[in-house]
Order: sequence, then structure tokens, then C-alpha cells
Amino acid sequence: MNAKEKHSFPSFFETTGMPPMSLKIRHLEVFKALFEAGSVSQAARRLSLTQPAVSIALSNLEEELGFRLFHRNRGFFAPTGEAAQLRDEITQGLMALARIDRRADEIRQGWAGGVSIASNGVMAMNFLPALIGKFQSEFPGTHVELRVQSSRQISDWTASGQIDIGLTDAPIPVAGLTGETFAMECVCIMKQDDPLAVQDVIAPADLEGRAIVGVNGDHAVDQQLNQLMSGANVPLGYKSFSYYYSIARNMVAAGCGLAIVDPINGKADLKDGVVWRRFAPRIVHESMMITSRNHASGQGRGEMEAAIRRDLAPFLINGSY
Repeated sequence: MNAKEKHSFPSFFETTGMPPMSLKIRHLEVFKALFEAGSVSQAARRLSLTQPAVSIALSNLEEELGFRLFHRNRGFFAPTGEAAQLRDEITQGLMALARIDRRADEIRQGWAGGVSIASNGVMAMNFLPALIGKFQSEFPGTHVELRVQSSRQISDWTASGQIDIGLTDAPIPVAGLTGETFAMECVCIMKQDDPLAVQDVIAPADLEGRAIVGVNGDHAVDQQLNQLMSGANVPLGYKSFSYYYSIARNMVAAGCGLAIVDPINGKADLKDGVVWRRFAPRIVHESMMITSRNHASGQGRGEMEAAIRRDLAPFLINGSY
């Protein structure tokens, strides 16, 4: 039995009076791989196990839990309703244990410390990679983990202490967090040969008849643009949605139309044939840096927070934090 197999989760069953059980990490890994892959062969390949080993681990887990987790049909495995209810808990448990292993590795190897960050799409592509590179030059030996997820998931991770720093859209969707708001003036992006590129400022009237790449139709930036266009009596021509500003920029570069995006992604020097112009009246994007109120910070969190504030400063509306 390896070190991972020694973890167990008896507390729930002890507190409910049910017989205690010892859920092996390998069994939980098999559950997650099967849930995502849908077949024993694919799950075995992901975990570098034999197919019989996967089947045995699943049978042992189902026997331990007392109910079936997957419907079997000619080699394909469809999760039961019980499996769907367990999925989030098992995923979060595996992530927490992986983080413990990483922290232990940091201590054994003598690293100066580690910090984990989760971001939505705003800062993940064209802001954080460069910041992390600079940060690790300033603090050699510091381990940095970056995850990309939805604002809601990031908030849950941060509140539960699984992540040191979260970068999300405002407002904060869950309790137990502290946050700083960073307000940024959005820009209009277009291909460099677009007729509007000769203008210094783009107004709602300039978008009449133009294809627009939106965020998701209900995002705060979409809502502000909708209000401005309605106030100017100009129809808004959404032709596509991107969900991420960085993807919106790629779509603009591909000729899908114009987009209103945050300045981090809009002003990035990507040499992709896309240019930005001011948009008036102003449309504001608000990001938040969130941390947990109830969990102690790890080494490096304070320095990383300061680095984020420093590198965000050029993009902010004066006095936004």
C-alpha cells in the first residue's frame, strides 16, 4: 500500500452512527476517471492501470458505499444519480489532498513557499502568466499554481481554503470572503483595417449595422452596452458570444466583428492584427481579488497580492481600489 492509500474519511459515518468506512484514494481516482471517461478502458489509460484493476476498485467502492455508481452497458459506464451527487465532493476531496501533497513537497524541497491562484478568463491568458514569471524572478524558489474556472467555483475554492487568491468578476457570490474591487474602462477592439480604426473614440452610433461579439448576453459589460445602445436608439447586432474576453479577441482577429472587452485583453500587444479604441460613454468591467476570511494565508500570498495590485494599476480607473 502506498502513502496515498492511507488517507481515510470516517468522520461523516462516525457522526451519523453509520459503520465507519475507509475510502481509499485510488478508489476515488477511479470514480473520477470513470465519470469523465465513460469506459473502463479509457479510465485505465488515464490512471496507468489495468482494466481489471479499475473494475475491482469500482466494485470495492460500490460495496463500501452500499449503492451502485454506474450503469454498465456494453463497456460503457453511465453515472447513476447517486454518482452525480457525489462527484463534486469527491473532486474537491482529491484536490484538497493533492494540495497537501504539494505543500509537503515544498517543505521537503526547501522551497521558499507557495501560492495558489484561481482566475476566470479575464486575467488568465494575457495578464497572469507574465506576472507569475516576474514574481518567480523576484522570489526564486516560490511555487505558483494557477487554475482557471468560473467565478462561482473560484469563490467556493477560496472560501474553503483550497485556493490562496481568487480573481473573479464582481460581486462576491459566496460568504466567508474578503475582496478588493478593480474597476477598468473597457475598450472597443477591431481589425486594424476596419473603417472605424481611423477614429480615436467609438460611440454607440458607430456600431449600427455592425456584427458584435458579446460575452454571454447577460454579462455586466453586455448589459451596459445594451443600455447605451438602447438610449441611442441604435439596434445592437450580436452575432456571436465568446464567454471569455481573450476568446472574443481571437474571434475579432478572425473577422467575426467588433467587441467591447476589458483593457487587459483589449490592449495586449499580441501582433494579431487587432487594434483598440476608446469607447464612449464609458463601459466598466469590475474584477475582484478575493481571499478567505477563515483560513490562514500561506507563504507568498501577501507578496503575490502586492504584485497583482502593482501590475493591474496601469489598467485601472483612478481610485478604483
